[in-house]
Amino acid sequence: MKKIIITCLTTGFFTLFASAQVSGTLSPYSQFGLGTLADQSQGFNRGMNGLAIGLRDSRIANMQNPASYSAIDSLTMVIDAGVSGQLTNFKEGGKKLNRRTADFDYVTAVFRVMPKMGVSVGIVPFSNIGYSYYNVDNKSNSNLTATSTYSGTGGFSQAYIGVGWEVIKNLSVGANISYFWGDYSKSVVNVSNDSYAKTLTKTYSASVNSYKLDFGAQWQHQLDKENLLTIGLTAGIGHNLGAQANLSSVTSESQNSTSFESTDSVPDAFSLPYSFGVGATLLHKNSLTVGADYTLQRWGALDFPQVNDATAHYGMGSGLLKDRHKVTLGLDWVPDAMSPRKFFRRVHYRMGASYVTPYYNIQGHDGPTEFSVSAGVGVPILNTWNNRSVLNISAQWVHSSAKDFITENAFRINIGLTFNERWFAKWKVD
Repeated sequence: MKKIIITCLTTGFFTLFASAQVSGTLSPYSQFGLGTLADQSQGFNRGMNGLAIGLRDSRIANMQNPASYSAIDSLTMVIDAGVSGQLTNFKEGGKKLNRRTADFDYVTAVFRVMPKMGVSVGIVPFSNIGYSYYNVDNKSNSNLTATSTYSGTGGFSQAYIGVGWEVIKNLSVGANISYFWGDYSKSVVNVSNDSYAKTLTKTYSASVNSYKLDFGAQWQHQLDKENLLTIGLTAGIGHNLGAQANLSSVTSESQNSTSFESTDSVPDAFSLPYSFGVGATLLHKNSLTVGADYTLQRWGALDFPQVNDATAHYGMGSGLLKDRHKVTLGLDWVPDAMSPRKFFRRVHYRMGASYVTPYYNIQGHDGPTEFSVSAGVGVPILNTWNNRSVLNISAQWVHSSAKDFITENAFRINIGLTFNERWFAKWKVD
């Protein structure tokens, strides 16, 4: 009961923290596509920059490869939750701007339901949308100006349930099915100071309620007494989300107090891409884990709603999205997880790096590429019964840049708690 109370209080703390903070992102790049995509990493692998596909451990809830759920043991209930804070520097030309954000990131859990089969549930982000900026165009040889203001909010999330099953020795398969939901509102306000004082406001909006399917597999091979190899595969099923994209346009002139409004919509406007991933990890002496992941999301095969510049028609357009590639390298080192006296020998030390290509185009040019590095620690939480619960702390630097566009440098602090307790043990008293 004491453990349940502690868990509930901690979860409540995370929820209160989230409600009191600015959430999501402030990146102007989040206006494109479905927003800034979340890496869906968790506390145990954020120090490794999100390495996940080949990770398999009985002490974690690795939702990025559902095949890993079968590793959970019969006595354990793992609950993982995390928050993050971010300081971002935006740079364009000679101008710089700093902004802070914070977010409640995820909650996941995993437990065993029968021999060689584990189940996981959780809520994780898919993407974030949040930006506000303006541009002033001064007409040459006149005092006329046109000011354009861009703003948007929203994002998409998924609540999932997944199962992992070891079908034969050393080979596991798994699947996640998610309820996928979210919405956004994006506006563009153009104001001119000519004799008509004309204002044009365009508001783009959408609301999505659908599903998401992801599959995974993991195979392990003991190379020798000291080295264990794990190879993982993942696949996501692309499909239409069945959501409608809406456009509302309002034109007004303050001089004669007139206003005209029009609306337009595009049915079945949004889709999720097919995705594929492969990864491998090598565990050496049950102490050092090194690994690499590669993922591909086939966004380039999808159309996306847009306004045709020539006809002013709001409809589906091609060439706005492109395939997204991501490569991640990471390592985790714990000197001696079972050291009876030396605390720092039980700490996990982690490092990682990633390179990501953009999944959208901006006015015919590639969006920003992303390079990131991270480092972190996993600190065991000591109590009377065991030391399997872990406080995960990591720092991450993310650099996003595209030619002739804004450069972003973000510094993130991630904090996660992994509760790993023997809730299902039966105690006997002699």
